[in-house]
Amino acid sequence: MKKKFLCTLSILLSVSCISYAGEGNDLRTLFLNNKANICAINLRTFNAQDANGNEIIDEGEVSGNFLNAVERLDELKKLNINTLHVLPITPVGRLKALGTAGSVYAAGSFWSINPQLVDKNSELTDIEQARRFVDECHKRGIRVIIDLPSCGAYDLFLTHPELFIKDSRQCSIVPTDWTDVRLLQTGSNKRLNQDLLDAHKKFIDLVLSIGADGVRADVATIKPSNFWVEIIKYTRAKDPQFLFLAEASDSWREPPSIYAEFTPYDKLMQAGFDGYYGSFFNLKDWNAQEFIEHILFNQKLLSSFKEPKSVILSFTTHDEVSPILLHGENFSIMISWLEATLPFNPYCIDGFFSGDTYLYQWANTKAEKSETDDYYYFVHRGKMDLFNFSRKPEGNNENILKNFKDAHKFRQSNPELITKGSFNPIKTENDKVFAFSRKLKNDTIIVIGNLDFKNPQNGISIKDKNINKKTELEIITGNDNIKLVRRRIHTDMNSGEIKVIRLVNKNRQKNLSQDFI
Repeated sequence: MKKKFLCTLSILLSVSCISYAGEGNDLRTLFLNNKANICAINLRTFNAQDANGNEIIDEGEVSGNFLNAVERLDELKKLNINTLHVLPITPVGRLKALGTAGSVYAAGSFWSINPQLVDKNSELTDIEQARRFVDECHKRGIRVIIDLPSCGAYDLFLTHPELFIKDSRQCSIVPTDWTDVRLLQTGSNKRLNQDLLDAHKKFIDLVLSIGADGVRADVATIKPSNFWVEIIKYTRAKDPQFLFLAEASDSWREPPSIYAEFTPYDKLMQAGFDGYYGSFFNLKDWNAQEFIEHILFNQKLLSSFKEPKSVILSFTTHDEVSPILLHGENFSIMISWLEATLPFNPYCIDGFFSGDTYLYQWANTKAEKSETDDYYYFVHRGKMDLFNFSRKPEGNNENILKNFKDAHKFRQSNPELITKGSFNPIKTENDKVFAFSRKLKNDTIIVIGNLDFKNPQNGISIKDKNINKKTELEIITGNDNIKLVRRRIHTDMNSGEIKVIRLVNKNRQKNLSQDFI
């Protein structure tokens, strides 16, 4: 008994000695100035070692963990990624599960770390390994956002039923078709569930203890606004620069269950969130006008709040089908250049920049072994695998990778123009072709894109007030089938093509040349 007490005391002392985040954290400022370039990763697959190439991490092979994740950080740094959105690191449920490893969003606990992410050959504790990963990110100027699951696993319901909503038969609630999770009992704005608040505060303490810089709240809409007010207030007292990103969208209109609360995106921002997901994932279905209107909508919305707010360019997320499957290679290239030229925060997922299709040869087939009660390799077709020990996300499309590098290098080289420059829609008289300019002082770029991914659009003619007799065109990306006639740009657009053009003044170019003589 004495030995057990001393062991418990030792653990408590070690946790109390862990320093919280806050020192040097600048993520909130970075995000609010639209300078966070975010990549979402699933640690379980991020640097998985699939030696035999069958896309599954078999016995004897190594899945992704906190320590081997460090090996890939320099790769992301070279891609100008400065923020990681780390999908949930909490333990996963094993009962009524999906997939042979369990969904990372089926939280078996809110106050501990998923043992699947821990290197068992290391002498470091799970907290120390997580801290090592975050420290290595910080050494490279990469900030870390940790995902907060919106629901709990069935396993957690069995041990902590007080955290969950129950029906008249005292059974847990399955929200929409999320069959592997159960709906949490948040209470209402008038009376919050203190047990769940405390559980979330433990989660915040865990995240702060490993030195992370922010939280992304999964389906933040299903908790009342006062719940988030309490959590954000609790966190900001420890770290004022701590970022809160809400998975919420202006296109979301109702909760995933009649038992759930529903707090729309704007109320979440008022509750203290710094940003949310724009509906940019709908670009695959939009025409030119709808796309431009959504940009203007977000600019107007963000300016309506008393405190600074921002949005992520959520063209592709772990909930979206790979752009290559949707509209081919050009769609991925278009997304990269839009992320580089729009006045919001770029966002992508692991594997996007190399052209992964997220198609797995063993998808939804029976497995010989499983860590859960599901013996099938459950996957969503064309989406990052969240349910199994699978290969790391990785494609082999050099053209997509090159454009991703070029686009994000362009954004990094023109930070003031992109983050502070004016956004000006340009008429094209073609509902498939959008155009806009970004201008700051004497620097102007024009972006033109064809949202018809099957057919070219010819005879595009646009006019911009910044074009004059002394203007020349510098093509940043896109084919050179461009003419400047009578102060108008004339061009043909290949299917799914995007062009970025800089307006250059002849006299200015001449003066700049003389400066170097």
